[in-house]
Amino acid sequence: MPILILGLVIFLGAHSVHMLAPGFRDRAVARIGLLPWKGLYSLVSIAGFVLIVIGFGMARADMHLLYTPPAWLKHLNALFTLVAFVLVFAAYVPHNHFKEKLGHPMLAGVKLWALGHLLATGYLHDVVLFGAFLVWAIADFAVSRRRDRIAGTTYPRGTLAFDAVTVVVGVAAWAIFAFMLHIPLIGRNPFI
Repeated sequence: MPILILGLVIFLGAHSVHMLAPGFRDRAVARIGLLPWKGLYSLVSIAGFVLIVIGFGMARADMHLLYTPPAWLKHLNALFTLVAFVLVFAAYVPHNHFKEKLGHPMLAGVKLWALGHLLATGYLHDVVLFGAFLVWAIADFAVSRRRDRIAGTTYPRGTLAFDAVTVVVGVAAWAIFAFMLHIPLIGRNPFI
C-alpha cells in the first residue's frame, strides 16, 4: 500500500500544482522554459503513474475487504464509466455542449469514474485509489470553475454535430476498453 500511496501523492500532486500554487507553473516556465517544464512535468507524472500501477498490483495481492457492494452496482458502474469516457473525450472535441456547460468535462468524467468504482468495489486498495482520484477531481473541478467565474471565462458554444462526434468517440473508446482491454490490463471483467 505505501507504494500506491506514494504514486498517488506524486501523480495527483503534480496535477494539483495549479490549485495549490497557482503561479508556480508560470514562474517555472519563465525560469527554465516551456519545453523543459513540460518534460519535467511529464517525467514526474509518468513516475507517479508507474508507482500507482505497481502499488495497486502489490495491494491486490494482499486484499482487505471493507464492504461488499450489491451486484447491481457493478452494472451501474459500467454506465457511469461509459458517461465518464464521453466526458473525457468532450475535453478534446471542440464545440460540444458538454464543454460549454461544464467547462471542465474531463474532471467531471474522472469524478464519475471514481465514484462508480467506489460504489462497485469494496477493497481497501480500491477505496484508496478511487477515493484519492474522487477527492482530487472534486477539488480540481471546484477550483477550476471558481477560477473561470472570476476570470469571466466562457467556452465556445456547442453544436449537435460536435456533440455527436463526442458521444460516438467516447462510446467507441469505452466499448474497446470495457470489452477488449479491461481484462488484459486490469485483470477483472467489468461486468461480473
